[in-house]
Amino acid sequence: MKKTDLAKSDAKKLMNQMGTQGATFGAAGKTAAPDRREQRDRDRALGLVPFAVKLNGDLVQQLQTLSKERGVELNQLVAELLQKGLAA
Repeated sequence: MKKTDLAKSDAKKLMNQMGTQGATFGAAGKTAAPDRREQRDRDRALGLVPFAVKLNGDLVQQLQTLSKERGVELNQLVAELLQKGLAA
């Protein structure tokens, strides 16, 4: 192996290590996002169950707009609307 090839190989290894470590800088590094498993455990403790549906893009946009107007999370808004709809 040539000296330049060895240097390239070392550089690739270093870049790969930096990418897998998830280097964060500034304020983002101070507040770590919760682990997905921890988040699922918290949701399960609250009695929440993942429920995936496919909706029309226009309807989703209306829901997101209404959620921002009311200042509530999208999950809360959809739960509220479903409860009202089922009660009617």
